[in-house]
Amino acid sequence: MGPERMKRKQDSDPWAVAWMVRSLVVIAFLAAFAVPTGLLPIVAVATDEGGELTQVQGPITIFLNTPVPTATPLPPEPLVTPTPHVPRIGIIAGHYGSDSGAICEDGLMEVDINLNVAQQVVALLSARGWDVQLLEEFDVRLNQFLADALLSIHADSCGVPGKSGFKMARAESSYIPGSEDRLVDCVSTKYAEATGLRFDAYTITYDMTRYHAYYEIDPNTPAAIIEAGFMLDDRELLTERSDVVARGIADGLICFIEGSAP
Repeated sequence: MGPERMKRKQDSDPWAVAWMVRSLVVIAFLAAFAVPTGLLPIVAVATDEGGELTQVQGPITIFLNTPVPTATPLPPEPLVTPTPHVPRIGIIAGHYGSDSGAICEDGLMEVDINLNVAQQVVALLSARGWDVQLLEEFDVRLNQFLADALLSIHADSCGVPGKSGFKMARAESSYIPGSEDRLVDCVSTKYAEATGLRFDAYTITYDMTRYHAYYEIDPNTPAAIIEAGFMLDDRELLTERSDVVARGIADGLICFIEGSAP
């Protein structure tokens, strides 16, 4: 039998292939134990500057249990607590710092009623932690005044005997009509509930719908004016129960700011 036929026979002999695979398995098994103990040396090589392979001198340490590096977690971002909004309100005491307003025959002046009620409204709202400013009729601070609401407090004259009630109005040409209508609705509803006075829409004048402050403040500030009652027939309410008047106005502003339905 020639060498080529013997080679073909060995290549096709399954027993020879099986023994070869077994031998390789045994060698791999022995190497797995011999290399870490140093019984089977590993020759480390590297390339020199010329690109030629050279043997690395000295012992080579192979760490089999080197831990895998893990990413260091970033510290959590600090929680940002939003600053609660503090409502800013402007209260104009009608005619205060300017003139007396309407005057009755016995000397009762409108400005005194307006200032007394306005001071009580400021105190009630300030007690809630709000930023409330008492303003004069032609206060320099009204120039571009920006706030959550502005309300001017007035009283009607003594010149109409038998007349009772209150009225409110916002600017006839409003930049924010929806917001100002809600302001008027809130204050009107709460004021009527507190005082028992009815809303008198028939005596609203241009002095109310074209009130000077509307054109001085920032156009984004909701503003309105209230005539809290008539100084003749509603005098007892305006002078002796001014706390009821102030509470009705304050409740209306709370309704507007805090969103309760009128």
